[in-house]
Amino acid sequence: MKVEVVEAKQFRSMVAAGAERLEKNAEYVNSLNVFPVPDGDTGTNMNLSMTSGAKAVRDNTSDHVGELAAALSKGLLMGARGNSGVILSQLFRGFGKGILNKETLTAKELAGAFTSGVETAYKAVMKPVEGTILTVAREAAKAGEKKAEQTTDTVEVMKTVLNVAKKALAKTPDLLPVLKEVGVVDSGGQGLVYVYEGFLEALSGKVVEQEAHQPTPAEMTEMVNAEHHRSVQSHMATEDIKYGYCTEIMVRIGEGETVDSEFDYDTFRNHLNQIGDSLLVVNDDEIIKVHVHTEHPGEVMNYGQKFGSLIKIKVDNMREQHEAIKDHDEHEKTMPAKKEPFGIVAIAAGEGVQSLFKSLGVSVLINGGQTMNPSTEDILNAINEAHAEKVIILPNNKNIFMAAEQAAEASDIPVAVVPSRTISQGMTAMLAFNETNDLETNKAEMTKELGNVISGQITNAIRDTEIDHVKIKKDDYMGIIDGKIKLAKADLKDAVLETLEQMISEDSEIVTILLGEGSSQSEAEEIAKEIEDRYEEVEVDIHEGKQPVYPYLLSVE
Repeated sequence: MKVEVVEAKQFRSMVAAGAERLEKNAEYVNSLNVFPVPDGDTGTNMNLSMTSGAKAVRDNTSDHVGELAAALSKGLLMGARGNSGVILSQLFRGFGKGILNKETLTAKELAGAFTSGVETAYKAVMKPVEGTILTVAREAAKAGEKKAEQTTDTVEVMKTVLNVAKKALAKTPDLLPVLKEVGVVDSGGQGLVYVYEGFLEALSGKVVEQEAHQPTPAEMTEMVNAEHHRSVQSHMATEDIKYGYCTEIMVRIGEGETVDSEFDYDTFRNHLNQIGDSLLVVNDDEIIKVHVHTEHPGEVMNYGQKFGSLIKIKVDNMREQHEAIKDHDEHEKTMPAKKEPFGIVAIAAGEGVQSLFKSLGVSVLINGGQTMNPSTEDILNAINEAHAEKVIILPNNKNIFMAAEQAAEASDIPVAVVPSRTISQGMTAMLAFNETNDLETNKAEMTKELGNVISGQITNAIRDTEIDHVKIKKDDYMGIIDGKIKLAKADLKDAVLETLEQMISEDSEIVTILLGEGSSQSEAEEIAKEIEDRYEEVEVDIHEGKQPVYPYLLSVE
């Protein structure tokens, strides 16, 4: 069935079908919610949000698609619950803004609306995380735009949006380590896929089959109770929760006796960002919706009242939630442990670097590197400690290759060595790991990934010398790129900037800076600002690595 123009009647059906498909699968989406301190049930939150949006469309009598999309946006905003619901509302707020004046939609206009939604949602999130609903929406929209250049059929565009959304969803565990650790996809992304399935079903008039391999809600709930909570939530101590109260408010702008300020989005969001994290602020001309984790929920409410009246308030004590999970986990620990399908052993020095590897899904870390090469026995002990059916080793230093290979040969289980020469390569290789692949496929895919990152190191010279036509004086800061000394500078900041300039190309997108001994956060932020000013398409991430020997470890992708 070919549909070249989406009319109001069809758009109504799409929204209704998307809401219905999400409602039927809300419990399954809930079962995927495995983050350390749940703000609520993702499936329930998305379902209630989408239901509110669908009702607004159902109650609107317009025959204008743009007006119906605006109603959907308003309904979603008013009904949005939790992070997932708010982000869903922003996806369709941008969708509606993109087609505000369109009575009907062509294939290109439909694809453009999805892209507009992604842009709005990314702006609404203070610190977007890849491997979430945002990633799924972005990749799907990008594919939709490309398909709309090839066809005038809106069904084909919607089919492409859905298919690529499913593919992006399947890859979320590769982008968000906590998902890989417990073997599930992102819950918010899954919810969005269900909405898109409903859209396609209504637009094409054909039933969209769900993936046959998906566990039932009951099966997933059982898995969560038995394994997931223990493997994720218990990694975090209750006292490590910096902001203990999940706080949500809704403000009606300009209403009430307490109003003394005119609402400005940037000022409002920046203020709340100083007193908490996990911040989401969205608004239209009448309503401000806030989600934030903070120690002072009362301060959030008081600040909101400066701009209008509070019409909804919700506060959850996340420390109590976490303690309840830990109590459950202590009981579960008495159960016999079973071997994991895969274990990953990495060699790295520096508390921060090791934490990053852990977050990427590494099972066992050996403290070592350039100045502390572990022995074959050290690596063999780590293989056994992984308690897995098969193991992958990331040496992260060429001087450790032989010991790693010897340990692999001596092991009683299958072991593969991925020849990562640097910390940056090791981290990049982890993004290609897929537990559903066999050992050899994982080794091949992870090894292939090593070529997608350029590694840089900054360290001190211990004597005067000249290498590869680079004159080096004792105590100079050397810039090393992929193992070769490229420059030497007396000033540390100059060395970092010039090294990055040599690493960055027109295709570069992300620069990662790991701070080691001898570096400073303020200096790194200055470097990041200069790089982002010089290269508009480049984004800089800074992490505390605490590695010895190298004040800065750099990577460019």
